[in-house]
Amino acid sequence: MHRETMEYDVVIVGGGPSGLATAIKFAQLNKENNTDYSICLLEKGSEIGAHILSGNVFQPNALDELIPNWKDLNAPLNVPVKKDKLLFLLKKIGIPVPSFLMPPMNNHGNYVISLGNLCRWLGEHAESLGVEVFPGFPASKLLIENDCVVGVQTGDMGISEKGELKPGHEPGIDIKAKHTILGEGCRGHLGKQVINLFNLNEDKDPQHYGIGFKEVWKIKPELHEEGLVIHTNGWPTSLDTPSGSYFYHGENNEAYIGYVIPLDYKNPHLSPFDEFQKWKTHPSIKKYLEGGERLSYGARALIKGGVQSLPNMEFPGGLLVGDNAGTLVFSKIKGSHTAMMSGLIAGIHIHEMLEGTVKESFDLKIKNSWIYKELHKSRNFGPIFHKFGALIGAALNVIDQFLFRGNLPFTLNHKSPDHACLKKADEMPKIEYPKPDGIFSFDKLSSVYLSNTNHEEDQPCHLQLKDPSIPINVNLPMYDEPAQRYCPAGVYEVVEKNNEKKFVINAQNCVHCKTCDIKDPSQNINWVSPEGPGGPNYPNM
Repeated sequence: MHRETMEYDVVIVGGGPSGLATAIKFAQLNKENNTDYSICLLEKGSEIGAHILSGNVFQPNALDELIPNWKDLNAPLNVPVKKDKLLFLLKKIGIPVPSFLMPPMNNHGNYVISLGNLCRWLGEHAESLGVEVFPGFPASKLLIENDCVVGVQTGDMGISEKGELKPGHEPGIDIKAKHTILGEGCRGHLGKQVINLFNLNEDKDPQHYGIGFKEVWKIKPELHEEGLVIHTNGWPTSLDTPSGSYFYHGENNEAYIGYVIPLDYKNPHLSPFDEFQKWKTHPSIKKYLEGGERLSYGARALIKGGVQSLPNMEFPGGLLVGDNAGTLVFSKIKGSHTAMMSGLIAGIHIHEMLEGTVKESFDLKIKNSWIYKELHKSRNFGPIFHKFGALIGAALNVIDQFLFRGNLPFTLNHKSPDHACLKKADEMPKIEYPKPDGIFSFDKLSSVYLSNTNHEEDQPCHLQLKDPSIPINVNLPMYDEPAQRYCPAGVYEVVEKNNEKKFVINAQNCVHCKTCDIKDPSQNINWVSPEGPGGPNYPNM
């Protein structure tokens, strides 16, 4: 099979905030310095923004640095935050919490946005500066020569289950580059390989994650308060699982709503999807959704280990940027601004490398930036919740963030990887979830339908089992096979046929959240990129 080879000075994998910021800053420096270094950006989604999912209350400080005149250029930041509201939910009531007690949740000066739409705008800006942008091209493999990354290989378009190239389809392309920037977002599969290959996380805590859900609703004008930002803790998850929610009132009578569950939860019977659906039935939430219409649905893992889990971001031949490394600030539940800033710094660094003017490493540049200051102030937020649960953890985090402004004189650690936190099924209480009502709560399949997810069926499964016997022989007896519940898209099922249980993978439903890659207790599932632009097509996430 003959592969075409393309060569660039720089290749960027991922069209999210970090990858696009890298491309834009690098292209700006090309222009300012009259240099002509070549750069391309690969995006696995069908278009820039198609796979982007985020809450999103956006902190614009990195955008201010990257494109100072963004307002004049009609960036899609149209709804400034007008009011913050914090609630602790009990089963029937929501107890207001004064927002000044949690300074990181003060959103004055921020904007309620669709991150997907901001990325589409950034993509157009990158192209106007000469960046070659290739959507629908997943980077499937690293190209490595002499222990150095020298580029990536795009997936073979049209490989059948038997491994043969289908008639009329093209093999993938080898894209070689002097510098390879991995901005794949949380749990990027190439980023995961690079971290392991070059031992970038040596002496660090294990990385930690959550699963985040999002729905966009059209709500009644009389119930809509443009610029209102609501966050809740508490019900419906148990107090040993410190989950939280968001409810953002955006433009055009739309509300962006969602739920985040940390993936270090213990109970294998827990279904994050059903917890989210249940949350919407709470009186404090339901009152806004009465008479409304659900427009879209999606889910995505988010990375929250913070500074204790942050790997070295420079490796031989390239850089990790944004949430591929883990730059999200968990106390704020925000990562777009830090991801974008890491990309801006990466653009500067690789231009300096090509010019031979580098004075300090990329990791040192990150450490000397405001990214690191924000991560340092947030460093105890996740470990406090993990050690003390939702209620006591919230109180201790108020002490840390309000009284000490994130500067407690010690750093807590969370040494157990998320998959190892799961207890055995017979040690934990079963959870009975109410049936969806079709008004506020829904089932998985009707939800996945709203994500516009599609994969060509006759292609190798991109959800690879290292040992196909483990789901039925190990995970089922020990953990009641939790993949049936932690997957937000109904990809994994245990079915019985002729008195024999089988593990079924409905890979065409996959919304690329990566939760299975993270939470599987046997670490038996490896998520790799599917061929072509498969996956969700989020219009306004």
